[in-house]
Amino acid sequence: MSTNPWVWVAAFLTLAIYSFLYKDNPVYRFAEHIFMGVSVGYGLVLFWYNSVIPRLWEPLVKGTEPTRFFLLIPILIGALTFSLFVPRYSWLVKYTLAFVVGASAGLSIPLSFETNIFEQVRSTILTRQMLSGWGMVSNLIMFIGVIVTLAYFYFSMEHKGVIGKTARIGRIYIMIAFGASFGYTVMARVSLLIGRMQFLLHDWLGIIK
Repeated sequence: MSTNPWVWVAAFLTLAIYSFLYKDNPVYRFAEHIFMGVSVGYGLVLFWYNSVIPRLWEPLVKGTEPTRFFLLIPILIGALTFSLFVPRYSWLVKYTLAFVVGASAGLSIPLSFETNIFEQVRSTILTRQMLSGWGMVSNLIMFIGVIVTLAYFYFSMEHKGVIGKTARIGRIYIMIAFGASFGYTVMARVSLLIGRMQFLLHDWLGIIK
């Protein structure tokens, strides 16, 4: 059995989280609150030292470029968030939300096109390298899957006849994809459970070597 006090703390918190398998209880909520508090605190520290200090404070204080004062604009936009604490001026937070939503959309939409559309189209196109052996079979299955899945989500025509049969095949592809995704999620959770059990039985209790 381990004599390291931090191992005992980790073991207690692990068992406290697993106590939820029985029912919700104060011990579980205590561990949950600790986890959330540590996560938020750790995230704030990372944000402060990795973003605020090197990208905002140091350029403003130690920088010599006249353009550094443009950094005051995002500071002002961020400061408007605190207007929520003053009901009379709480409407100012709308400008911050509008800027964040607009910037996020402007950054994510091109990235989504690149990863979810262009890369998918590029991967679906039959290439010479894939026209041999099992590569051809795999590429044909993927190509057919893309077509029939798109047909399933094509709602401009009623799903009858050829469109209906194609859409039904697309639904099969979708169910297979969901099943594989769910299986991968379960495997990931089981892997986490095995890691925790190994910690409890090896690092804490020393039962297994």
